[in-house]
Order: sequence, then C-alpha cells, then structure tokens
Amino acid sequence: MKLLITGGSGLIGRHFIKTFGDQYQFTVLSRSPEKCTKTFSSDIKIIEALPKENSFDVIINLAGEPIADKRWTQKQKQLICQSRWHITQQLVDMVEQSSIKPQCFINGSAVGFYGDTGDQTVTEESEVTHPDFAHSLCLKWENIALSLKEQTRVVLLRTAVVLAKDGGALSKMYLPFYLGLGGKIGSGEQWMPWIHIEDMINAIQFSISNNEVQGAINCVSPSLMTNVEFTKALGSQLKRPTVFTVPAFIIKALMGQGAELLLTSQKVSPKKLLSYGFHFDQPQIKSALADILA
Repeated sequence: MKLLITGGSGLIGRHFIKTFGDQYQFTVLSRSPEKCTKTFSSDIKIIEALPKENSFDVIINLAGEPIADKRWTQKQKQLICQSRWHITQQLVDMVEQSSIKPQCFINGSAVGFYGDTGDQTVTEESEVTHPDFAHSLCLKWENIALSLKEQTRVVLLRTAVVLAKDGGALSKMYLPFYLGLGGKIGSGEQWMPWIHIEDMINAIQFSISNNEVQGAINCVSPSLMTNVEFTKALGSQLKRPTVFTVPAFIIKALMGQGAELLLTSQKVSPKKLLSYGFHFDQPQIKSALADILA
C-alpha cells in the first residue's frame, strides 16, 4: 500500500513511519529533504513538491507550523493558519483533478477545535460554545479536507497533547520537573487532554485499516485529568516535588494569546474511537509516563 505523508519529520509522522515502515511504501513531502534523508532510511522516498496526479492509496496530512513554539503575534498566527490551510488545499486539488482517488484521506486537527469546555465533557458531536483562534484555525482546516468526502473517506484527527520522550510538550517539561522546578499552570483546575505517542500512531493505523472510521475522531486518552493531576503524576514519576505554580499572568506575558493553549480547560472524550472498538494501550497517565520515561 502506497502512503503519502506530509509533516513526516514531525513527532507523530516520525513515530508512525518508524513503527509501520515495513507495512507501507512511504513517500514523504518535505520542504527540507536533506533533513528527512538523515531522519529516515533509504527505503523512504522524499519529494519536495506534490505530483500532478494522485497515485497513493492513503494520504496523511500532518504538515503545519508548530503551534506553541513562538508567541502568537498576528504574523505568527497567519503563518500557523496558512501552513495548514495551504498544503491541505493543494492536496485536495491534487485528488480532485486525479482519476485515481485515495482510499482514505487523513487530516490533522486538534482538540483546540472545541475552545474552552470548562467542566463539561465534550465529544465529536458537541457544539462549540467558546469559539477562539484555535477553533477558527481547526474549523477551516477540517472544512478544506472535508471537501473530499464525496470522493474518498475523510478522517480528521482532533489531537490532544501528545506525550513522547523525543519531542512535544513532555520533552519541554522534563528538565524543569527533573530539577524540582515543575508545578501546575495557573489554577491547575483546567482539564488537560493527552495521549501517549503509541496510542496516537495506532489511532492513525486503525483509521487506515477500519473503513467505518470517518469524520472527526478525538485522539485523546479516555482517562480525563486536570493540569494539577498531570503535574502530580509527572512529579511522582520523576520523584521530584511539584510545589511551584506558574501564574496565569506570567504565561500570558510570555505567550500572549497563545497562553490559551495552557490555560484553556478542555474535557474531551474519545467517544467515537471507543465506539469503533479502538483499544488504548496506555490509557492511564501513571503507566504512560512510566513507559515513556523509563
């Protein structure tokens, strides 16, 4: 089976290709082919531009400017949006003008789609009551991908914080927590959806192999927890105290509007994945952190 993947050198893409490299014939679209060549084996084909005609069985679109690496200035927000919307539209155009359609089009998204949910549990069917930048970003991103739903099966990955040792949020938190400087963010009462990297890539694999999966799926652990609960779990795993608090005003001063990524409460349930019969290998935070940080 031939797979095209964009954003293949990112955290999720790297792990997916490494884990399932023997099962698929991968082509990676990258703006930095030299970097990808060093990352992947010679069996992985690297391309710098999309072909005019589709020849892939599955397309996985994970490309996009990192959302939390820089302060959200107007320029940065435009870059975050356009880096996702533009490549998605290019992929849609390629599929629409091709006689051969992919069996499945899997597109990135995020739980930021739901905005601030407070203490209310939301599923894929829930209406958004607190629209913000992240919601607007994800809504248009998803709608571009969904324009292909009459031509192929479209899956939208509404992804939570992905926990892995070699990238993402956990790698940034590790050092301050290891030094005993970790602590809750703001009140710590905000709900914090998360998912182990293995469950994340297995959800993608599940979406490819199960033809019933379509539309949005929440890629989050079924074990819902608050930021303070996560903080205690990480401190316990590292055997370090977590007595500090990072005040909300400091986060806002450092990140601007991007602070909503850390302060927004999102109590998100993976209802559809569970209904399809997906099995989470790492649903509990204690065992998940132990697995990653062992």
